[in-house]
Amino acid sequence: MVKVIGLVCAKSRRAGQFSCFLTGITGGSLFCLERAALLPSVHRVKSAKPALDSVLVIEDEADVLDLVRYHLGKAGFRVLLAHDGASGLAKARSEKPDAIVLDLMLPGMCGEDVCRELKRSGETESIPVIMLTAKAQPEERVAGLELGADDYVAKPFSPRELVLRVEGVLRRLRTPALGEKLSLGPFELDRGTFEVRLEGEKLDLTAIEFKLIAALMDKRGAPISRTDLLRDVWGYRNPIDSRTVDTHMRRLRAKLGPFADCLQTMRGEGYRFNTGEASG
Repeated sequence: MVKVIGLVCAKSRRAGQFSCFLTGITGGSLFCLERAALLPSVHRVKSAKPALDSVLVIEDEADVLDLVRYHLGKAGFRVLLAHDGASGLAKARSEKPDAIVLDLMLPGMCGEDVCRELKRSGETESIPVIMLTAKAQPEERVAGLELGADDYVAKPFSPRELVLRVEGVLRRLRTPALGEKLSLGPFELDRGTFEVRLEGEKLDLTAIEFKLIAALMDKRGAPISRTDLLRDVWGYRNPIDSRTVDTHMRRLRAKLGPFADCLQTMRGEGYRFNTGEASG
């Protein structure tokens, strides 16, 4: 008669095996039986890593390019590089980066022409552009914004500030807001598709222009100051240059045609959205 005391399983030193020890008593003697068996194969499933946001840097100065690449990479971006305007434009069209850092003083095709071509094409018009340039005069900054740039950083610059500007542009572009759709008069705004339609026709807007008209429509006729627009649309914590708003407002009005007067200037207050009829 055998009296079983217990069953013990232990992992073998050999990969994929374990041993079973059956202990018991028979005829007054203690016995131990061992049997090796293969463990079922176990595969570790690695969780998929989220895709990194890509930033295309178009810059002809090697030291600046290396500096920007290092800090953007350190911040977790996948960095694409181009050393001149023509190759940068080609890479923007083929790679469709999430954002572009663009120098203006480039050999061959200048940065202004690159930005103009980017905003002219339906494939690249929605890609936010941050201009990085030594052209730091106010009129040069305004000219860059009028071309459709979403932000402007003057050289010499802080790498950390540039990274924050890139993150801010992407955050503003993707931040969901309450109410996916909003209709006011002939205007229909859809945050899900980032589209604004005027009398049923889709408007050709940049990301900043979409955010700007959305902020005004959300107020439903109440005025909003330039300072509040710089904070809510551009994400500036300490806004000091209200000309940025005025420049984009002129470009936005030009796209509204006879409905340009729907974006009203409130002297001393800022702007408001008026859903009145076309001015003719």
